[in-house]
Amino acid sequence: MKNGVKMLDIATKLGVSVVTVSNALAGRDGVSEQMRKRICETAEKMGYKPSNTKSEKRRMSIPKVSKNVGILTSERFVGARGTFYWELTASISNQLSQINVCTVYECISADNEKDGILPNMIVDGKVDGVIVIGQVHRSYIEILSKLTIPLIFVDFYDNRYHVDSVISDSFNGGYMITDYLVSKGHRKIGFFGTLNATSSINDRYLGYLKCVMENELEYRIEWLIGDRNEKGILNEKIDFPADMPTAFVCNCDETAFRVISALKTKGVRVPDDISVVGYDNYTVSSICIPTITTVEVDLAKMAEVSVEIMARKLSDPTYSEGTRIISGRLIEKDSVLDISGSYNRE
Repeated sequence: MKNGVKMLDIATKLGVSVVTVSNALAGRDGVSEQMRKRICETAEKMGYKPSNTKSEKRRMSIPKVSKNVGILTSERFVGARGTFYWELTASISNQLSQINVCTVYECISADNEKDGILPNMIVDGKVDGVIVIGQVHRSYIEILSKLTIPLIFVDFYDNRYHVDSVISDSFNGGYMITDYLVSKGHRKIGFFGTLNATSSINDRYLGYLKCVMENELEYRIEWLIGDRNEKGILNEKIDFPADMPTAFVCNCDETAFRVISALKTKGVRVPDDISVVGYDNYTVSSICIPTITTVEVDLAKMAEVSVEIMARKLSDPTYSEGTRIISGRLIEKDSVLDISGSYNRE
């Protein structure tokens, strides 16, 4: 822009995201008429000049991308039938394109992550910033934290390193879903999730544990069951304790789906015999029979905030956001049985 006013300047002044400003000025959906009017009036007052004048269109016959942002995901989160992270990656990529930022995607292999080998797009200097979606090992985080380009972690964090992060409210979500089971009369509640596999699993477990403690529920170490191997990949085989609880909190919908399938194989009915809840409200929670009661992660908001932070960091490399926490909400489906009238149920 000749006068130096950018969409980011307008977004900062109004306290909205760059994506919102872009949609409003372009006449796209997703912005209320009141907000669109405010944005357009502010843009005019600030002297914002869009870059699509007739004189410039000729120079833009070949679209030019102002910045490139890399998106990294560990291969253990890339499933054959799609994952929660695929949808999040697509949402972030689409929103980046709306502010004239091109996305470069790479999957980190287990060997490269273990050996600390950076992806080609970073080594070759092809990107101006990096968004890492899903947990990577701490040794790899240390290497990434030394990059001199903008860096954001999405859906995980590490308190040892001061890297901007966008996460779902896993602690409160874990508490919320466990407390829902308590409200349905469940006093014996187990947890499926491999602790330390990801920061989100840890936080969901701590939320679960707080609810167990506050309600003075029975806690057994055998009711804490891992769902992943040492590489962070979901186990094919699920082992259940001899003395079962009446409900399981699962750290994600994919694990809940597998737990329900394994219970069916053992002749255990869900929710008639055991209730099961998940987390994410991903597609698998709706195709499962029964459908899985879960905590919905606001993917759209996580993507919007991630893009907003990256846009600010690309404009000002010294900008630091810290950790942004995005709240979720309980989604009731069919995988929980109300046993509030039978507290001593075995």
